Amino acid sequence: MTIEHPDLSTKIAEGLILRNPVMMASGTFGHGAEYACLFDLGKIGGLVTKTITRHPRAGNPPPRTVETPAGMLNAIGLTNPGIDAFIAEKIPPLTALNTACIVSIAGTSDLEFADMAARFNDLEGIAALELNISSPNMKDGGMLFGCSERAAHNVTRVVKAVSQLPIIVKLTPNVTDIAAIAAAVEEGGADGIALINTLLGMAIDIDARRPILGNITGGLSGPAIKPVALAMVWKVANRVSVPVIGMGGIATARDAIEFLVAGASAIQVGTTTFVHPFAALEVLNGIANYCKTHQIDRISDLIGNMHPPA
Repeated sequence: MTIEHPDLSTKIAEGLILRNPVMMASGTFGHGAEYACLFDLGKIGGLVTKTITRHPRAGNPPPRTVETPAGMLNAIGLTNPGIDAFIAEKIPPLTALNTACIVSIAGTSDLEFADMAARFNDLEGIAALELNISSPNMKDGGMLFGCSERAAHNVTRVVKAVSQLPIIVKLTPNVTDIAAIAAAVEEGGADGIALINTLLGMAIDIDARRPILGNITGGLSGPAIKPVALAMVWKVANRVSVPVIGMGGIATARDAIEFLVAGASAIQVGTTTFVHPFAALEVLNGIANYCKTHQIDRISDLIGNMHPPA
């Protein structure tokens, strides 16, 4: 006997429940509406927009991407139109989508993060904010916040004080103890924690003997980073009490289920979307089938349900 209709709904932050645990990761799905012509976004749990900043950013010099074994490096540099243009041009089509829409923001100071966050208090259709304190390609912010417990705590606290939306903080893996950073943002008031962002990496053209990326270094993503991401999600999920969103190399339903078992309340599909735009739907169907065949009534019964080693 199988479970025909498992309950896939999941809580990813205080006051925010998704219809299922499959989300689209920031930076890999545009601002969301661009993909609406490919499939019904109402089938997935939610999406996170490409990160926006206060002022427009042209990004880093090219080349900005390079393929690596089982992954890719990117040094886009948070190219975006700035918050004013984003609100005027991207919010209307975004809020028309039948899924939870989370806006990713990045700032150069606590005050800038807070000022940006407050701009969304009176806008309809935004489910939460994701604080990107973990971009390796933003020299005037980014990992500067995510690599320090105090800085991560402070920016979370300041944003939480002014925002009326749930706050999810996205962490960098480029630290000594990611669980300590997670505990700091939880103490600062985070409603949820997302991890991991990309790993710092580089590639060299040995014929020219120069870096391939115009920025020299970039962020490594794709299947190559999954074991690292999985271990970090497990560590954080066992350290904090707020929901954890896992990402990093998820390409199949099996990948996603590993993250759920490790303690993630939801997962994000990212880099694989570039080569397979419908991957998220296959991941969702695979999770549902797994629950059916393993007699799992609710996805919550799977989350964090990892048995000890044999």
